[in-house]
Amino acid sequence: MFEDLPRETLLKLIDAYAKAWQAMDGAYFLALEKKYGINVAIEMDEEAWRIFSPIEAKRIMREFGIPENGGLEALEKALNFRVYAALNTQSAEYVDENKLIFKMHECRVQVARNRKGLPDFPCKSVGLIEYEEFAKTLDPRIRTRCISCPPDPHPPDYYCAWEFTLEK
Repeated sequence: MFEDLPRETLLKLIDAYAKAWQAMDGAYFLALEKKYGINVAIEMDEEAWRIFSPIEAKRIMREFGIPENGGLEALEKALNFRVYAALNTQSAEYVDENKLIFKMHECRVQVARNRKGLPDFPCKSVGLIEYEEFAKTLDPRIRTRCISCPPDPHPPDYYCAWEFTLEK
């Protein structure tokens, strides 16, 4: 059925699927929070990302021909194929050949919270697991460091920033 769809329809489908995925992630988190409280919900979210991030990385590698141990170039490419890349505005910039800075300029979750007058969601503990697991699945030589992620203060042009360093 998808093979005959026009490009515009396929792009809408990607958008719809990405939004549905994020809505399910959010609904699951809210259900946990309602029943067990925010601390348990965050703990469960951390564990879910610990499992999901390597799965997502491996699927992206397989589907888009990204080689194992491909260094920062492989990571940069894979970050652009993540599910939420269709929903958020992000960038990656090389500091040098062994260091890549990734920034999430517009995060759909944080923007929605800000629009409702809520503070940023404190996602740093989840992000530490998510980005580290994703990066090391692509290449175990990659080290991940958080530059800033809520609840940390951040400049107005991004919500979180991550430094990836390729160890020789």
